[in-house]
Amino acid sequence: MTDLEQAQEQKLAPWDDLVWEDFHVSVFRDRYPVTAGHLLFVPKYNNSHMIREAFFSAQIEGDKLVDSGACEGYNIGLNMGESAGQTVMYPHVHLIPRRRGDCVDPTGGVRGVIPAQQNYRTGQYQQPDAVTS
Repeated sequence: MTDLEQAQEQKLAPWDDLVWEDFHVSVFRDRYPVTAGHLLFVPKYNNSHMIREAFFSAQIEGDKLVDSGACEGYNIGLNMGESAGQTVMYPHVHLIPRRRGDCVDPTGGVRGVIPAQQNYRTGQYQQPDAVTS
């Protein structure tokens, strides 16, 4: 049994709208899509190698969507930890197809997770405090 199957049995991985799968990754439609075609790439085994495979698969699928004309670009992201917005605590990679006009100003892309820091061209960007370890 894979880690994903165990998580699904334990109700920790709620996905059920399977699009396709291979040995490493299962791909599901997002229940609350940000845009049409929003997919989740879920590693079958919860380890860093399989998470990288999920990113790689998402990038390949995103490129296919762009090449086919289904979208003009895409964002790929992973929310890891509650402070990063993770609500399902099994790792999964989001592929969000993007189309011209789907938001007012896409400048900064994934930087939009902190809205005030997204568009660094507005003159309102503020350097965050240094992180020390």
